[in-house]
Amino acid sequence: MATLAPAAPAETHHDTPPRHWSEGRLSEADVAHIPGESGWPVVGNTFRMLADPHGFARDMVAKYGPVYKNRAFGGWGVMLVGADANELVLFDRDKLFSSEQGWGPLLDQLFPRGLMLMDFDHHRADRRALSIAFKPEPMRHYAGALNRGIAQETKNWAGRREFYPAIKSLTLDLAADSFIGIPWGPEADKINAAFVDMVQASVAPIRTPLPFTMMKRGVDGRKYLVEYFTAETHRRRAEGGGQDMFSQFATATREDGSLLPVDEVVDHMNFLMMAAHDTITSSATTLVWQLAMHPEWQEKLRQEAIAVTGGPDAQGKPRPLEYADLGKMELTEMAFKEALRIVPPVPSTPRRALRSFEFGGYTIPAGAGIGINTHLVHHSEEHWDNPERFDPMRFTREAEKARHKYAWVPFGGGAHMCLGLHFAYMQVKILMAQLLQQYRIEIEPGYSPEWQAWPIPKPRDGLKVEFKPL
Repeated sequence: MATLAPAAPAETHHDTPPRHWSEGRLSEADVAHIPGESGWPVVGNTFRMLADPHGFARDMVAKYGPVYKNRAFGGWGVMLVGADANELVLFDRDKLFSSEQGWGPLLDQLFPRGLMLMDFDHHRADRRALSIAFKPEPMRHYAGALNRGIAQETKNWAGRREFYPAIKSLTLDLAADSFIGIPWGPEADKINAAFVDMVQASVAPIRTPLPFTMMKRGVDGRKYLVEYFTAETHRRRAEGGGQDMFSQFATATREDGSLLPVDEVVDHMNFLMMAAHDTITSSATTLVWQLAMHPEWQEKLRQEAIAVTGGPDAQGKPRPLEYADLGKMELTEMAFKEALRIVPPVPSTPRRALRSFEFGGYTIPAGAGIGINTHLVHHSEEHWDNPERFDPMRFTREAEKARHKYAWVPFGGGAHMCLGLHFAYMQVKILMAQLLQQYRIEIEPGYSPEWQAWPIPKPRDGLKVEFKPL
């Protein structure tokens, strides 16, 4: 476990808060006192990290300890690994870390001014305004839309298929319904295509929107969605809105009663659609994979779904999981939490230090890019017995109370805790209730898919499963 200790100050870096991520890049002298390595000339460790992010991080921790420097993606950064580091950075008691300047270089061209790219008072004010979309009445509306949409799609899932593309398509369609309030069809397809282009462009190696590049497609997708959401915001305000998430955002007000500016509504909607659909797709895929490998847990969740919903109706159709019954799906929630532990959908989190600070015996200078590694902590033997084993019993209330509060952080923590985490639980519980009342999920003996680890994990082969009707 990393420990706080006095440390000698960095001598060459001025402790003035950087105002933008392009300002005040660290020099090698600024981090000379921190262990680590620079890698190859020019590219640093970029390609080593991209080839095997988790293996690279494990090797660095083994070699240098839980605080290490690394040169990649054009500059120096400092990684802080461990539950204590997670707490320091995510809880951020002293407002040391900027989320805007951490995520900005990756997301600003495509998702500027999203909630994750805001800090402190501005973030708090907009988060409070947007939280109206996750109050009980809108959530009850979303539950109905999710039940209908999932039932409509999954009834045709019998047989062999690649699960990841199937759930990705379904999640996008569900987002069009629950988030935007439009029916599945050509308009939703065009919106979904724009979102896919934007998400892919966020990790494009070429960061300039040159013709025929992923970044150009992403920028074009953003332009289309800005125009669409701007017109729709005005229309919904004039008509009084609705129960879908977008209408809730369009009519959200700040503490002084003022409506959010239209361009901010648009940016928040773009960002939350991105943040929701790929992360839920990833985590639902992990859960299905683990249930296919552990049929005893699959059966436990199936029996829970039948007990809570009453089981299939006289025609053999699964009954919906009502909003009021979500809390009864306790085993399903535990299994989902364990899936999130094994493959966290956001495996690492960037921040930027606004002032110098001490951690683990080192002074980290102002302006340092900071990273915490959720995946490594989720697989640390310090907190998890046999961490590679799938065991939902790790998430009984007693087990959770006994563990470090920041040993499990798939939704982040502190002020930036995921605003939509309850929506994620709801969508996955409804998905499992529908699937497990219809099918037995199986995989070939010995099958072990290779996963793309970064930026959002997914199985490279799409996860080959078979849905066998019960």
